[in-house]
Amino acid sequence: MGKSGGPSRDRIVAGAADLISRRGLNATSIRELARHADAPLGSTYHYFPDGKQQLATEAVRYAGASVERLLRKELAAGPAAGLRAFLGLWRGIVVASDFRAGCPVLAVAVEEPPPGEEIPRALTAAAEAFEGWEDLLAASLREHGADPARAADLATLVVASAEGAIAMCRARRDIAPLDRVSRHLEALIATALDGPPTEG
Repeated sequence: MGKSGGPSRDRIVAGAADLISRRGLNATSIRELARHADAPLGSTYHYFPDGKQQLATEAVRYAGASVERLLRKELAAGPAAGLRAFLGLWRGIVVASDFRAGCPVLAVAVEEPPPGEEIPRALTAAAEAFEGWEDLLAASLREHGADPARAADLATLVVASAEGAIAMCRARRDIAPLDRVSRHLEALIATALDGPPTEG
């Protein structure tokens, strides 16, 4: 809470990320984002004078940074530990929300931008979040002996597979797709670390 007893900027951003993960961006108004965070609309506009796109951009950056913090911590124990933490995070969110919530970064990434505008800042933030996660995973794979080109490909595969599996789980109301993806990605990482490096 801020000094005035109103909601903090961070709480509004976190609430927006949660609602976007459930309903997407286009179907959500700034009034609904404020209400979801228990914030007065006036406070929301005070922190985000440019409105919904500004708040959405900050929500995506918040989600991206939260996952990056988790990855940095867990990758210290190696790529397999990072992978398990990454997939475990999304598994927990999907299951705890009864398949109502997914990834706010994906939710923004798959929506059509408003007509006649340049690429929205929220979409750019989503691309940066995905890239940040891939970079951390690829760096860990390289540090633990994976071929650099294969490390980059495998990091992209991890992020893309996780995001696709999250969408499938929500559609089917079944966590099995994410669990299947998890098993195969763990096997691929083990192979990438145990196998001989390929010639570049």
